[in-house]
Amino acid sequence: MTARPRLSLLVALLLTALAVVAGTVIADRLGSGGWQDPTAESTYATKALEREFPASQPNLLLLIDSGRAAVDDPAVAAEAKRLAARLATEPGVTGVGSYWESGAPGLRAEDGHEALIAARITGDEKTASETLDRLAPSYRGTHGPVEINVGGPVAVQHEMQTTIREDLTRAEVIALPVTLVLLVMVFGSAIAALLPLGVGIVAILGTNAVLRGLTEFTDVSVFAMNLTTALGLGLAIDYALFIVRRFREELATGAGPVTAVGTTLRTAGRTVLFSSLTVAVSLAAMLLFPQYFLRSFAYAGIAVVLLAAASALILLPAALVLLGHRVNSLDLRRLFRRGEPRPSGDGAAWGRMAFLVMRRAPVFAVATTVGLIVLGLPFLGVKFGTADDRQLPSDAVSHVVQQHIRDGFPGSPGGGLEILAEGRATEAQYAAYESRVAALPEALRVDGPLVKGDAAYFTVQPRGEAVGDGAQRLVRELRATDAPFGTAVTGTAAVLVDSKHAIADRLPWAAAFIAIVTLLLVFLLTGSVLIPVQAVLLNALSLTAMFGAVVWVFQDGHLSGLLGFTSPGSIETTLPVLMFCVAFGLSMDYGVFLLSRMKEEYDRTGDHGESVRFGLQRTGGLITAAAVILAVVMVAIGTSRVTNTKMLGLGIALAVLMDAMVVRSLLVPAVMRLTGRATWWAPAPLRRFHDRFGLGEGETPEQAATKEDEVGTRSEEADDRDRDKAEVRG
Repeated sequence: MTARPRLSLLVALLLTALAVVAGTVIADRLGSGGWQDPTAESTYATKALEREFPASQPNLLLLIDSGRAAVDDPAVAAEAKRLAARLATEPGVTGVGSYWESGAPGLRAEDGHEALIAARITGDEKTASETLDRLAPSYRGTHGPVEINVGGPVAVQHEMQTTIREDLTRAEVIALPVTLVLLVMVFGSAIAALLPLGVGIVAILGTNAVLRGLTEFTDVSVFAMNLTTALGLGLAIDYALFIVRRFREELATGAGPVTAVGTTLRTAGRTVLFSSLTVAVSLAAMLLFPQYFLRSFAYAGIAVVLLAAASALILLPAALVLLGHRVNSLDLRRLFRRGEPRPSGDGAAWGRMAFLVMRRAPVFAVATTVGLIVLGLPFLGVKFGTADDRQLPSDAVSHVVQQHIRDGFPGSPGGGLEILAEGRATEAQYAAYESRVAALPEALRVDGPLVKGDAAYFTVQPRGEAVGDGAQRLVRELRATDAPFGTAVTGTAAVLVDSKHAIADRLPWAAAFIAIVTLLLVFLLTGSVLIPVQAVLLNALSLTAMFGAVVWVFQDGHLSGLLGFTSPGSIETTLPVLMFCVAFGLSMDYGVFLLSRMKEEYDRTGDHGESVRFGLQRTGGLITAAAVILAVVMVAIGTSRVTNTKMLGLGIALAVLMDAMVVRSLLVPAVMRLTGRATWWAPAPLRRFHDRFGLGEGETPEQAATKEDEVGTRSEEADDRDRDKAEVRG
């Protein structure tokens, strides 16, 4: 990179241009589902019912509003039947049914002025979305005596995709200029500020191309695009901040650009590489879960982390060699600053704070720990649910339709449970089974069976909410009920039960994977047995405020008016897993920055207290600046009108700020002061292992000079001549 910097940047520019072309149509190929376990009983039953009984699984609902007239008015009934017959002839539509055809009470509003036409749009998510785009304009609006609005799961998914795409564009428009302003404030130099932004843009564009390729082989969630933008900007800025800051420090000592880049990559560069591995490990844990919603975030997260690190370690050094001392050009802070600028990376205030914290270490350790635990207490009351139309704004058409159905129709249409019965049976056997189901405590009404060959299905309406505790108990009761034929239960509550089981089954493995690999990586960095344990425990503790806030705000509905969302009274089952993996990885990112500088100083001096103070002094401002910038990006994502995206953005922003400003600044130095020199202890076999395989920051300049003397390397004069030549080439 330093020998051919212009060629390196030209190749990178061409690859980025190809990534732009490859990733332009990515949004149209992403799905909006992925919360179900593909191997679960409910998923099997859903697919079988879609195939054998399309009318049992409607995903398109036409809400017919008859105005002042009743839905049974002859003119209203005639128009509704005409529309239903027309819908049945549309390509890609099957299983059309209506209140006027079946007379089912669940399809008629209790006030008698609204009723439903239900149908199923066939095909995958992309095909169904295209069919809806074709149908909706010709059915929505006024038709004679009735007014029609389009709803149902397919409309919710389509509107969610459109909303996320629009919100992501707005988030980028907000985040990029604000981030640039903050970077200028951190660096002073406008030139230095543009470098991290460029690295972030390259990482985002590259990840979009990777996701586009993955859509050829597997399902990818549209929500993953939000993580791509957030992590692409956030981590690229973190890594570039760390490298550019160290490069400027080396320049300030009198080193030439090529020498400064070499020292930077040997120290900060290794830290960035190590940090990217720890973040990727946390995100890779989501691959252990079967839901493609979670797996999509792993695909996007791993790709963007590795691309951000690669851009920071490959492209950025080439740019720094070309810029040299011009990296400090266009210092905009001089317009507002009096006197001489302070040396880069001085951080005297952080050093004084570290001294204060360590002097009162027990107080700070206990106070911050108790405070974080108290902030996390609301999570003890968490209730898990499924994502539905309430993810959308209250004025979204599909949300309005579903809310009308929830509020005005009996028995929660669409919220019932379906039982697929497979195997030949007599009418008497079906009747006996129906009687046993109807006698279950949580069953309100049983409809069916509808028989087709050797298969049949029943519909069971639960008492209370469609996904409440009673409905979930009913799922378990139905699955335990004896039948003379094979049964499989599906429906909203069944999907929730299966999703919770899938997550609970794999969560210990995911947590163990993150913990074990993190312990190993931190040991390879520090050579200590105690520091890896501290890192895992303190990182987990830093997330308590995020989880407590998620329940207090998004489940219980506090601040819902201010933040503009509708609380469903529960948290989507996969969201805590996603937020934990992302936030834990980002916390490790900052932890690595701090620990690596402490380790560097401890190896140099052997003074534990001084190494802790020095590490915080040199990285405290950097970590805080990086956290604030990442929080700005996440808050921009949190302006989304989709509740899950809002929760993800605002929750991780809170976790990042708490980690940087409380855990790294107060709790870590306090705990390390209490553990003293034992912090760096390891048994002899592990010390030898670390000496051979450790991933430290590399040689210090003094160590490098000593080695050169020992092996009879070139003289200092020859080094100077080579450095001068390299600077000229740069």
